[in-house]
Amino acid sequence: MPKRILQGTVTSDQNAQTVTVSVERRFKHPLLQKTVRKSKKYRAHDENNQFKVGDTVRIQECAPKSKTKRWEVIAN
Repeated sequence: MPKRILQGTVTSDQNAQTVTVSVERRFKHPLLQKTVRKSKKYRAHDENNQFKVGDTVRIQECAPKSKTKRWEVIAN
């Protein structure tokens, strides 16, 4: 099965080798037909601490690296 790839914005880089990435998705509400924006935060592994707050990055699923990290940043 292929690994999922998401695109989002780095919202935090405080932790060592970890960035928090906010991924936004848009969809139409089933009843109201209004476009709804939802966002979710993912903690991703950043080996060299090269990404800073505000950067747009792509993240890919990976095997668990810690209690909360299940994603890793892939170079754009």
